[in-house]
Amino acid sequence: MGKSDNQSGLFSFLNKDIKLFGKKFNNNKKVELFTELNILLSSGIDIRTALDIIIENQKKEDDKKVFQKIRDAIISGMTFSDALLASEKFSTYDSICIRIGEETGRLNEILFEISQYYTFRIKHKRHLYNSLSYPVMVFITSLVAVLFMMNVIVPMFSEVFKRFGGQLPPLTQLILNISSSLKENLFLILLIISGFIIFIIYSRKKNWFRKLSAEIILTIPVINKIINKIYLSRFCQSMGLLTSARVPMIQSIGLVRQMIGFYPYEIALDSIAENILKGKHLHESMAKFKIFELKIVTLIKVAEEVNQLDTMFIKLNKQYNDDLENSIGTLTTFLEPLLIIFVGILVAVILIAMYLPLFQMSTSVY
Repeated sequence: MGKSDNQSGLFSFLNKDIKLFGKKFNNNKKVELFTELNILLSSGIDIRTALDIIIENQKKEDDKKVFQKIRDAIISGMTFSDALLASEKFSTYDSICIRIGEETGRLNEILFEISQYYTFRIKHKRHLYNSLSYPVMVFITSLVAVLFMMNVIVPMFSEVFKRFGGQLPPLTQLILNISSSLKENLFLILLIISGFIIFIIYSRKKNWFRKLSAEIILTIPVINKIINKIYLSRFCQSMGLLTSARVPMIQSIGLVRQMIGFYPYEIALDSIAENILKGKHLHESMAKFKIFELKIVTLIKVAEEVNQLDTMFIKLNKQYNDDLENSIGTLTTFLEPLLIIFVGILVAVILIAMYLPLFQMSTSVY
């Protein structure tokens, strides 16, 4: 098959409607599969033999059936990329990247790049979860402790104060009022919280909710920079892979839009694609959106002038990955003491409010 036929087949595949199928493999399984295939194909084994080896090593019967289905599809004449898509366990992005490798003779390289892409996604999530897990646990523990104090300890003091009578300090009265309200309306509060959670689960895929939640996230100090760097890293890595494979810019942007999964980027990439169709440069279109830092816009401009977009995207991806590790570390360092101080102040206020009347009574005796 000639080069023009390869390109024609690739472009027709890229122009197909992108559809979502059933439950996909998680990122860990994809990393495992693409890494093993990269190693096996690098050793000179053909794709069918490589899949046979992978099937033998599967512990879960369901996974084994999926890979058998892919192998059987290849034996029946399908390409590996089409077989992945037909299995309904891989995204269109996965399939198209593999198709690029098949069409350009860079399948091993593409397999490595995809495995790296999902490895970085897992790494980013793990770092974020590890950084937030301790502060979240501290917050939940403190919330339980405060609720316990307000519903058990404070009412006990309230009974004591009633026996003595007299005017209570404003702070003490405020805490007692809050405690009383919590106790009387606890069921209503739990009902409202449950309803709110159900509402979020039901609405999370609607565009208006995705837009609103993204706007809220991007206004939170520190968190907004980390989230934006995560998506900038994904954007650069995907664009680097696609542009290095000489995929046209419009198709590349369309594919990245499908897999990036963050509303502000989806809207921005739609607009960027339209502007490029009108003859504008990539950096000019990106400059209109705040989510793209001035640094990346400037560097993309230089890369366009020297025709080195793929190299620049790869370098930017590495830089954003390094920045992410530092930013997440800073977030952990910032949140842990802040939450401990906040909890300490909250508990101290409640204790002072409860003991203040006792101090006043003891001083009035003397």
